[in-house]
Amino acid sequence: MEHYPVVITGAGPAGLTAAYDLVKQGIKPIVL
Repeated sequence: MEHYPVVITGAGPAGLTAAYDLVKQGIKPIVL
């Protein structure tokens, strides 16, 4: 089981933008 520091609920434009910004900062989120 992997652990993620951030969980984003919703894969719409806002959720994917948030995930993209986190990845650019080196944080690995999971999008549900």
